[in-house]
Amino acid sequence: MKREGENGRNVHGFILKISRKLKDSYLPVLARDEAESSPMKTTWYCPLDLSTVVEEEEEGVVYTVVVKQQHAGPNSPVSNVSRSQCVKAGTEEKLVLHLLHSFSLGDSSFISIFLSTYRSFTSTERVLDILIDRLENPPGDSERSQTRQSFNKAVCTVFSTWLSEYPEDFRNLGDPSRLLRLAPLLPQDSSSAADLRARLLRTAEELSERALLPDKHIDQSSSSSPPPDPSKFEPTSVLGFLAPVIAEQLTKIETELFVRLVPYHCLGSLWSQRDKKGREGVCWSVRATVRQFNKLANAVLASCLWPTKLRSQQRARLLEKWISVAEECRARKNFSSLYAVVSALQSNPIHRLRRTWQETDREALRRYEELAEIFSDKDNYSQSRELLKEEGTSKFANLDNRINNRHHSSRSNAQGTVPYLGIFLTDLTMLDTAVKDRLDNGYINFDKRRREFEVLAQIRLLQSSCKNCVFDCDEAFLQWYHSVPTLTEEQSYRLSNEIEAPSDPSPRSLMPTVIITQCSDLSSSRTSLAGDGDSLFDFHSPVNNFLSKLTKHMRSPSVSCLDVDTSPPTNESTPVALTPTTPTKTHRRSASCGNNLPSNVPGSGPDMRIIRIRMDLQDGNLYRSILVTSNDKTPAVISSALEKHNQDPTQASRYELIQLLPEGKELVIPATGNVFYAMTSSSVDFLLRRKGGNTPVGSPITTETSATFPRIKAKGRRLVRTLF
Repeated sequence: MKREGENGRNVHGFILKISRKLKDSYLPVLARDEAESSPMKTTWYCPLDLSTVVEEEEEGVVYTVVVKQQHAGPNSPVSNVSRSQCVKAGTEEKLVLHLLHSFSLGDSSFISIFLSTYRSFTSTERVLDILIDRLENPPGDSERSQTRQSFNKAVCTVFSTWLSEYPEDFRNLGDPSRLLRLAPLLPQDSSSAADLRARLLRTAEELSERALLPDKHIDQSSSSSPPPDPSKFEPTSVLGFLAPVIAEQLTKIETELFVRLVPYHCLGSLWSQRDKKGREGVCWSVRATVRQFNKLANAVLASCLWPTKLRSQQRARLLEKWISVAEECRARKNFSSLYAVVSALQSNPIHRLRRTWQETDREALRRYEELAEIFSDKDNYSQSRELLKEEGTSKFANLDNRINNRHHSSRSNAQGTVPYLGIFLTDLTMLDTAVKDRLDNGYINFDKRRREFEVLAQIRLLQSSCKNCVFDCDEAFLQWYHSVPTLTEEQSYRLSNEIEAPSDPSPRSLMPTVIITQCSDLSSSRTSLAGDGDSLFDFHSPVNNFLSKLTKHMRSPSVSCLDVDTSPPTNESTPVALTPTTPTKTHRRSASCGNNLPSNVPGSGPDMRIIRIRMDLQDGNLYRSILVTSNDKTPAVISSALEKHNQDPTQASRYELIQLLPEGKELVIPATGNVFYAMTSSSVDFLLRRKGGNTPVGSPITTETSATFPRIKAKGRRLVRTLF
């Protein structure tokens, strides 16, 4: 057998050699003869597309110029060359004027990007003033010249897009004088210009009427309704509603809010300024989503904690009901309500109920863990992003066949996708804090706006999937939902302790960990960190790659923009903070989108690291996250940590900072040392301990905590309002 195998290989090798010699000697001659004798010949031509990218600077503006050269075929010796100019940076005036020239220069996306993001660096009034000045001095020798015709077409395109997509910019002007000045300057020889002129004049008329009769235009919906009467609240009534009915009503509420969301309200530069004096009304559409998120989380907490006399088996039925509701929300691609329900179940007042969780159905717990894993902060919320990529514009959720059959049989309408808004707020605030608003020469960095627009475009695409959704209304559930009283944080823990005493051990092996990540421009340890392509939902785009690298550089989980404080109660009464914890296995989450500081903060630098500092408080370990730079000394870090733990920061000298190392080891940071250089890279966990004693519980300083997401931050102390 062995000899036959060798003979076979020898024959095969001989044939292969002969065939190669025939090919080398015969084929070239055959090809030459055919080329000489035949008048027709086939030439394979592979066009080569060469692109050259350069920067060109003119007065007040910097362009990124892309020159593409495509080699023509053999019958066309001249190569095709195309050139496009995209604005990289420029002065305010040049950016506004580029609106009228962007199409002719090949910058086709500039108008959409500018109108989505210009509020970050200028105002509507200023943009209109610059455009009106230009319209008063148009180019071209006459109305019939080619230059004037192109200019008029660009003017109509800009204002038509602006009026169609952002009509509120004009309605919020207050003074109609600019519109009255603009209307007669529009081109006179086109029907589109005539329509624009009529719309502008109608808006100007509305502004004039509002100025003369201000009381008529007061928003009556803004008046607050009386709080629910706790005596009329029946928490166990939720068991009487089917989980699909509850999920349907929640999805209806969330969808209506999401469709009304104004995408540019999510920009980090606007959201971080929402609590400054005089800006109380900004980002109203995001605030509405915040209130709904908190209201739902509060409903879960109240229904599970309010009836303190229930047996553990009975209370477990409530947990199972909300787990089923969360599953139904997942089937409807309502990720906002899903996260609100799961995070409320993850909160300390419910999480610590050991006996209740032991009585909960094992299959329900398994589904609960799967749902919680969706919002894992691993790899910058990669699982959540992947779901949005797969299901963002699909008709139905991508579930297993059993669940799909059950849900598709009950409804045939395609479902829109309501995302967890915190991911987008995270992306946009991180972009705002990490990328400079202006170049070194003072020009506005428009490349930053292009990156922001990629995130806003994802929101707009998801909104388009929700616009035609139809829902039935269940008045009975809505009446129950609006009757739920708001629990303060102290009330939540008091009810939880009545159900199971504080001395009881933790319900599960893993303690819930709260990580409140703070940052303002990634250079100050006391400022609030906030809370992320070429094609929509292409999460391998430059923006997402950039954010992923930034997150890894920060050595911290990606920041979430739904704020929560699930710490045990202090001695004071504080409003509840019911926004979510990130439901990973360690129940970690990040939060807070704080105010941005100028980039020239003293002591700022590239070296920074986020550490987690904990104090043992009553029924569990509460972690707070602090951004430490290379200039932060131990007393400053301790003081900041005490403030975050609601302790008196002036008592910093009484505490020591200890780094918790692997294998139970500890490293005491020198009292006057530099924390960044004194710490080791093996751990980011720290312990705050009173000198000469155990970790104290201490007297909290007087403060108010937020019931919103992201957390509202003010200088000196946290000045926030429950539900805004």
